[in-house]
Amino acid sequence: MRKIWLIVLSVVLGLAVIPESYAQMNRKSIKKNNKRIASYRGRKSSFGKEKRYNSLGFSVNAVNYYGDLAPRPQRVSTDISFTRPGFGLSFIHRFGPRYSLRAEFMYATLKGSDNSSADPNDLENGIFRYQRNMSFRNRIKELSVIAMFDLFDNQSTYISRVKWTPYAFLGVAAFHHNPQAQAPATDLNGNALPEAGQWVDLRPLGTEGQNADLLDTDVNFGIEPYKSLQIAIPFGVGARFRLNEVMDFSAEIGFRYTFTDYLDDVSQNYVDLGVFGSNELAKAMSYRNNELGPPTSPLTYVGRDGQTYTVQNGYGHEFRDNLRGSKADRDIYMVTSLKLSYILGATFHKAKFR
Repeated sequence: MRKIWLIVLSVVLGLAVIPESYAQMNRKSIKKNNKRIASYRGRKSSFGKEKRYNSLGFSVNAVNYYGDLAPRPQRVSTDISFTRPGFGLSFIHRFGPRYSLRAEFMYATLKGSDNSSADPNDLENGIFRYQRNMSFRNRIKELSVIAMFDLFDNQSTYISRVKWTPYAFLGVAAFHHNPQAQAPATDLNGNALPEAGQWVDLRPLGTEGQNADLLDTDVNFGIEPYKSLQIAIPFGVGARFRLNEVMDFSAEIGFRYTFTDYLDDVSQNYVDLGVFGSNELAKAMSYRNNELGPPTSPLTYVGRDGQTYTVQNGYGHEFRDNLRGSKADRDIYMVTSLKLSYILGATFHKAKFR
């Protein structure tokens, strides 16, 4: 009986010791885990930080020209009646909440005319431009890369992007241009021109003596033919509106600051008409006052080719004050655009959970 009680007592004491021993082990394990948690430095997830997608766009543009054939000498002077249409195709890549990069091709036409724009009653500036009687058109083919900055950021996916946002843009463009003008009915001697009424390229004619052997005493001495391929700086502002999950509509106004003064083929001084030799078309495109009628203040001189020329005093002959244009300013064109873009898809930098 005594042995039985000893066995029971041992079992009871053992059961009492086991929970206490287990509790001590459990407390040690909890402390160890807490220490690990306190010192853990997990990787931050990048999910949601960057939303990138591409889109294709089409634009309808209205293009205006600022230059030597504008109605007035101010830089912002233009003739709205010569606004010409254009169109553009673009590819846009969105980098993040505010930034996008746009590659775009644009085709447009610039146009200007002294006879239509200048006021002959304006004795300060209009009469000079009216009597100069220059005109041109220039078909522009432009390829640009433009950075756009949105005022409102978009932290969501492209499906839940902001309803609308203003934006500004700045970039660089390369464009090809080719100024042309309609040939008059006759040359300066009154003989019919074979090119009468046709649009002729002005650059090959060298209307300011670019292709002639000028004397070192000539005002335009050292003048070089201008290049058909030029660089411009596009800049401006716009607003983009969400139409649905995958389509946006934008309206923007921008300017192209160019590094040429020959979008209109007019920049420097008149030259002696004799430097053109036998090229009657070049003479007729260089000096066009005779199309308005007999000179009101005639000047007659013998050109370097031995021929006699009668021109309006101040036009069509070599003299430092006989300005054909103003080489101090570069030409600018303005582009007002309505754009429709379609989102192709989205790519996300997915998070990596460890």
